[in-house]
Amino acid sequence: MSASSAGVPRRRRRKPWRRTRAYRLARTAVLAVVLTTLVLRCGEGHHERYPEAHVPAAGTTRAASGAHGGGPAAGPSRSADPTPPPRPLPRSPATAVRIPDLGVDAPIVPVRLDAHRQLGTPPVDRPKLIGWYADGPTPGEAGTAVAVGHRDTRTGPAVFAALGQLDPGDHVEARRADGRTAVYTVDRVRTFDKNHFPDKEVYGTGDRPELRVLTCGGLYRSRTGYTGNIVVFAHLTAIRGG
Repeated sequence: MSASSAGVPRRRRRKPWRRTRAYRLARTAVLAVVLTTLVLRCGEGHHERYPEAHVPAAGTTRAASGAHGGGPAAGPSRSADPTPPPRPLPRSPATAVRIPDLGVDAPIVPVRLDAHRQLGTPPVDRPKLIGWYADGPTPGEAGTAVAVGHRDTRTGPAVFAALGQLDPGDHVEARRADGRTAVYTVDRVRTFDKNHFPDKEVYGTGDRPELRVLTCGGLYRSRTGYTGNIVVFAHLTAIRGG
C-alpha cells in the first residue's frame, strides 16, 4: 500500500541547496573576499573612471508609452513572458532597491547622462549607493528603467559585487517615494564588451515595464578598468503597497 493511499502525507521535497537564500549569501560573502584581494593587488586602480554604460547619441531616444518618456534609447525588448504585466504605475521617484538573493538593500541616488552620453554612477566614495536613471521611467512606470552601481572601488567590494550571480526568476524590488514597491523578475543576465555595447538591446523600450541593472564586468586592467558591463534584464511582475 502506498503512503498516499494509507493517509500518510508525503514528505515535502527540499529546495536544492544552490537555490536557497543561505547559499546565495554565502556565495556573495566568498566573492566579496575575492574582490577585496583583487582590489588590493591592483593598487592604485582606476575604478572611478570606468563608465557603467554607453548610451546612443542624442536624437535616438524614443519616448515610452505614457506621459513621462522612456529609457536612454529605442529598440525592441528581447525578453518574453505570456503573463500580462501589472498595469504601469504613475511617476514616483525611486528611493531604494532590494535584491533578496544577494542580500542587497540600498538607497537610491539619481544619475544622469554626462557630456559624452554615458550614464553616470553613484559617488565612488559611497560604494553602497545605487544610481537610478532620473530622466527615464521610475519604478513600475511604463518603459525601460535603468539602475547602476559599482562592482568595487578602492576601498573594496561595492553594492553590486555579486550582481552577475543572479539567475532567471530572481527578484529585484524597487521602492518608490509614494510607498509602493515595483517587483521585477529577472529574465537573463549578460556581460557585454564596452566597445561593442548593444545599446538598443539593453535600453530598448518594450511593450511592458522593464528594468536593466548594470555594473562593470569582464576583465580588469589596471590602466583602463573593466572591459565590459554586466547587465540584468528584468520585467515588472508585481506591485506591493499603496
